[in-house]
Amino acid sequence: MAAYSARGVHGQVVHQLGARIVGGEFTEGDTLDVRALGEQLDVSITVMRESLKVLAGKGLIDARQKRGTFVRARSAWNLLDPDVIHWRVVSGDSEQLLRDLADVRSIVEPAAARRAALRRTESDLAALDAALAAMAGAHGDSAAATEADTAFHRALLAATGNELLGRLDLLLEPGLRERDRLVHAHPAAGDPVPSHRAVLDAVRDRDAARAELAMLELLAKSAEDQDLLAAGES
Repeated sequence: MAAYSARGVHGQVVHQLGARIVGGEFTEGDTLDVRALGEQLDVSITVMRESLKVLAGKGLIDARQKRGTFVRARSAWNLLDPDVIHWRVVSGDSEQLLRDLADVRSIVEPAAARRAALRRTESDLAALDAALAAMAGAHGDSAAATEADTAFHRALLAATGNELLGRLDLLLEPGLRERDRLVHAHPAAGDPVPSHRAVLDAVRDRDAARAELAMLELLAKSAEDQDLLAAGES
């Protein structure tokens, strides 16, 4: 699930309108005056219509005859969409998002680490090693650290040997990217390498119980990092 490119006029309109909807400027049931918005954004009606199709695909809006284009209920939004997640962050809704993400991770990742320890292959270990090495080599580059961190968790899910668990990266990764982008850019955030190495070492040793415990400890550290973010925003 990829984020929609913000390049070009079309992409800029998608991101501007999406952020305004998710941020609450337009609320559930509001009718969007497509022509007036186009004039406001200085774009053609064609660009507006194409942009609205993208937002409709994310569940944010719908269009009906006689009613026009309107904002859908939040329950209809694709909350796993990378752009919707990003718009929540920029609109100031990151605390709830990160809390929900942490809850999901606490359910999925300790069990995934246990299974990975029992089922991992040498190629799985190579992928985890590469991600950890990239994390260690990020040296303060928050973008590189984010890529390495998400690659590690993606490789861990794949190492379970369960195709369905492996594709849970589609659920976790968009939120994890936003979380990592915020955390790795925070000057007081701790070094993520030791906690990830502890998980990898246990997986390498095929020690399922230790792998599960190491992941629980990693998630506890993640919660501490999120508390730093919350303290900085308050």
